[in-house]
Amino acid sequence: MKIGVVGKGGVGKTTLSALLARSLADRGRRVLAVDTDSNPNLGLSLGLDPSATEALPTVPRSIVVGSRGDLTVGELMADYAAATPSGVTVMSALRVTEAAAGCTCGGHATVRSLLGEALDTETDDTIVDMEAGIEHLSRSGGTLAHADVLVLVMEPSLKAVITVRRTIALAHDLGIGAWVGVGNKVSDDQQDLLARLCTDHDVPLDVVIPASREVVEADRLGTPLGHGEAGGVWTAVESLTDRLLDRLRAPALQ
Repeated sequence: MKIGVVGKGGVGKTTLSALLARSLADRGRRVLAVDTDSNPNLGLSLGLDPSATEALPTVPRSIVVGSRGDLTVGELMADYAAATPSGVTVMSALRVTEAAAGCTCGGHATVRSLLGEALDTETDDTIVDMEAGIEHLSRSGGTLAHADVLVLVMEPSLKAVITVRRTIALAHDLGIGAWVGVGNKVSDDQQDLLARLCTDHDVPLDVVIPASREVVEADRLGTPLGHGEAGGVWTAVESLTDRLLDRLRAPALQ
């Protein structure tokens, strides 16, 4: 599967991308996690230390992946991807290292060409942790044009839900027809609010991940969440994993 994790800034896309990638890897699947944030930190959530995360090479903007490009997918992964302690391979597609360096359009084109390739020989699942917002869906061709399914992440707020609604409209235009709505960082007293917001704005709410102090602490320290921590979070992530894997057996994702 080619999975795009999208949503408003601050809703927890990177943390969820890492948890989902680890859940899939725990089931014996070969997982590539692609960080498209210009300030990449996905490696930390997958167990790399800060120096290894900082040393992760960024895919050059000029590279076009595939049979008509500079590198095959296998060559790209050998040169620019790194194994992590979690069993997930991570790649950084974007990084801003200097002021006034221009847009990151080249990096997004690389991700698009990567997802356009048949990755079966190298991975079972590719998870793309997208930068905040929806601009990446409006680029020429759409960064996620070749994604099979979108994970739409939202916190219990009107702004987050509206961002998801706008994302769905753009996904339709790109021909992406499958998505899962995920409420993240949802406390007990916010569940009804989020459900009402989703209903009012015709946004799916398929999985709810509870708020967790353990997740907040792991994020603060830049360490991966332990499997013995935040049981309710892991249960919800496993439910999301089940839903996505069901897509392999059924074309329509309900």
